[in-house]
This record gives sequence, structure tokens and C-alpha cells, in this order.
Amino acid sequence: MIENYFLTATIFIPLIGSVVLLFISSEKKNLLKYTAISFSLITFIVSIFLYFGFDSAKTGFQFLTKLDWIKSLNVSYHIGIDGISLLLILLTTFITPLTLISAWESIQKKVKEFLFFFLVLETGMIGVFASLDLFLFYIFWEAMLIPMYFIIGIWGGERKIYAAIKFFLYTMFGSLLMLVAIISLGIYGMGSLGYFTTDFLILKNVAPQLAQSVQLLMFLGFALSFAIKVPLFPFHTWLPDAHVEAPTAGSVILAGVLLKMGTYGLVRFCLPMFPQVSIDVAPYISILAIIGIIYGALVAMVQPDMKKLIAYSSVSHLGFVVLGIFAMNIESMQGAVIQMVNHGLSTGALFLLVGMIYDRRHTRLISEYGGIAKQVPIFSTILLIVSLSSIGLPLLNGFIGEFLILIGTFKSSVLNSWWYAAFAATGVIFAAVYMLWMYQRVVFGKLENPKNEKLTDLNNREIGLLIPILLFIVWIGIYPSTFLNKSEESVKNILRDVNQIKTELVNTTLKTN
Repeated sequence: MIENYFLTATIFIPLIGSVVLLFISSEKKNLLKYTAISFSLITFIVSIFLYFGFDSAKTGFQFLTKLDWIKSLNVSYHIGIDGISLLLILLTTFITPLTLISAWESIQKKVKEFLFFFLVLETGMIGVFASLDLFLFYIFWEAMLIPMYFIIGIWGGERKIYAAIKFFLYTMFGSLLMLVAIISLGIYGMGSLGYFTTDFLILKNVAPQLAQSVQLLMFLGFALSFAIKVPLFPFHTWLPDAHVEAPTAGSVILAGVLLKMGTYGLVRFCLPMFPQVSIDVAPYISILAIIGIIYGALVAMVQPDMKKLIAYSSVSHLGFVVLGIFAMNIESMQGAVIQMVNHGLSTGALFLLVGMIYDRRHTRLISEYGGIAKQVPIFSTILLIVSLSSIGLPLLNGFIGEFLILIGTFKSSVLNSWWYAAFAATGVIFAAVYMLWMYQRVVFGKLENPKNEKLTDLNNREIGLLIPILLFIVWIGIYPSTFLNKSEESVKNILRDVNQIKTELVNTTLKTN
């Protein structure tokens, strides 16, 4: 059926676009930009067919395609999506064209190369969310690293080389651990299967049967790689440098999509393949998540640079997502999934807005602004809405995710203590402090810096690319069921595996006693 090829088309249309760019002269900058944006928009349109073709009532993966790749190792091109990966693919295809539009004026050198790397990056990101073969997943995971390295290293700020290398080394270290875990899992699986394979749907039934010590080592191989990508405290130190030095488009895609690779990996691979280990380590990972929530918020408060403030806010917000995942109930997991989307929208919009004001003043220092509300009323209004979204104001998207995560954490039988929810809730309060304080210092007060008197407000292109994000910020805040319904069965399916192990553990304990 033709529907089965929609997912493959969504993955590879950007890659085709990147090849087309190679045949266009570097001098024709506008043609290059129109071509790249067109291919990313086509990708978004095709991904919408995935949304409407996805059956929310079904369990398991849909739009499945499986083709032999490396026959001798039983490695295949195996792709498919459930409700969780569907939402993240849609987020990716939605954010990418907006990001390319935002770079229309700001990227003027090596335009062809920038657009080429961006489209290759989009293919890698979508491929990660669609892969059902661990080797294929690893290939897409590594493929993302290369274009992001160049985007930061070529088009970044003053310390771009340092930031790019730091980003590369952190991610590469985690990736190698994951590769060792994938190979080990395939080898250990030979004991019960009789053959080597990296097929996730097969291995997720084999992995829970392995010895606990082996499961723990493999879990750590996967989880450490994902924790670095999130980034989970204390593996977060690469993120502020990467965000500050990256061009605006790089920061948007890094915060909007790339950080979700880590949390997605925890949900997709760690919980289903190693449910017992996940239950055992849940309290410890949740403590790290809460430290990240509070630490990220406190450090964000004292940042003089708007971009660095938003970067540290990401450490705090992604801490909520990790906490929701390891609270392991329907409310917390649904909250974690929708919060991945929310963070992509809100933080992506914040980076866009900071980039827009930076293009006018060439500074991101909060102290350089103040009293600009009358000069740039449209900018100030949109910044307020997005800031309130990031804080988690009711009727905006951020509230839904954080509310569900906190409810789920409070009633979690895995964590079994309300203290986790209580400490995590302080992050919401701190978020209001650093975001509103930043907004007050930038927008309100007296206009004392004469350089701000000539500030121009957002133009039609900038308003046009922010409106779709604002639409979804309000849409998810008012009617989140549009998206939560898509992921509900998929979340239940993962929790079913975890709860089965949990029940077996309880029964074993009762028999022992």
C-alpha cells in the first residue's frame, strides 16, 4: 500500500533536497533558500498524512516497512511509528521550515552549505524517531552529529570551535557506549534466538530475560548516551556553550528537536527492553532529574545573556520530562510526551525571538535593553506569551505537561513518595522568577540606552513564522486531547511491559516471605 511509503518519504525528502542544492550555483542565494524551504515544507505536508492515517485505537507500530540491509547480521531497514514517535516527527517537520525561514537574513555566508547541512540534519532527526532496528537507529543518531557540528563550528559565535568540539566529544562518548550495548545485546540474544539481530521488536522480548547484571550494564550503556543528549544533570555542561555559540537556527533546532532524542531514547528503548532495571534505578534517575530542575532554574536566574538563560531553562524543563518518564504511570508518561512537544515549541520560539532582537542590536545582554515596549510592541507581546507558555501558565501548552507530570509523580507507585513532586514543583516557581525577571528587565522600565531608540519592530516574515508556533501554544493549552489521544495507547503499551515485571517482582517477594 502507498501509505506504507509515507514514512520513508518523510525521512528522505529532505535528503533529496540536500542533493538538489548541490546542483544550484552558490551565487543564487535566494533560489537556494526557496529550494531548501520548499523541500522542508513538502516533508511537513507528507508528515501530516502520517497524523491523519495513524489509528489511535491500535496498539503497536504503524506504517511499518522492513527491507533486508545487511543479511548476514540480520540488520534491516526497519521503520515504523507509534503515537509517541508520531508527535516528535511532526514537531521536527513543523519546526524545520520555520527555522530555515528565520535564517533568511541572518545567514549570508556559505548559504548553500548551511542549507545542505540543515536538510541532512532533518533526515537524521526523523530517522531516529522512526527506526525500529537498533543499528539503523545508531546510524541516524550519528548522522545528526555531523551536520550539527558544522552548523555550530562554521556559523556560530566567537567560541564556536570550542563549543562544536565539546558538543561532538560529549555526544560521541555516549554514542560509543550505546554502540557497545547494541552489539552486546545482539550477541547475548543469540543464546535464545540462535542468530544475531539488531531488530528492536525482537530484542525487546529477549532483553528482559537476560541476567540482571547484564541488563544493568546494557541499560547504563543506553541510558548514559541518552542522558548526555537530554542533557540530564550532571551531563549538561556542553549545552550552554553549544546554545550560546550556535547561530539562531542551530539553537532553535537543538532545543526544539535534538534534546528530545535523549528523552525519546529513554522511553523507546530503556523502559521496554530493561523494565526491571528501569524500576530499580527510577528513584536515582528521578533525583538527578529534580536536581536538574532546581539547578537549571537557579543558574538561569543569574545569567546576564538571554540565550544562556534560555539554555539553562532547558536543563530545568527536560528534568521534568525525565521525571515524568521514570514516575512510570499513565499521567506522568503522557505529561512527559506532551512536554517534549511543548518545550520544542516554547523554547524554540524564545530562541527565535532572541535571534530577532540580536539581529537588530547585535547583543544578547539583558543589561543592554530595558524600556523597549513602546519601540517594539509586537515583539514585546509575543515574547510575553511565549514566556508565560514556558513558565506553565494555565491555558497555554506548558501547563498541561507540567501538571500531568506532577500529578503522575505524586501518585507514582515506583517512586512511592510525594517528596519528588514537592521538590519538582519548586521548579515551576523558579521558572516564573527567571523568565518574568528577564522580561521585566528587557521590556519594561525606562529607555536609558539610546541605541534602543531606533529599534524596529518585527517584520511580516518574522511575525508570519511565529504565528504558527503561537497557534499550537494556545491549541495544546486549551485542547491537548488532539495530541494526547495519539500517544495514549503507545504509552499504555510501554507501561504494560513495565507493570508486568513489577507484578512479577511483588509476587516473588510475597512467595519469599
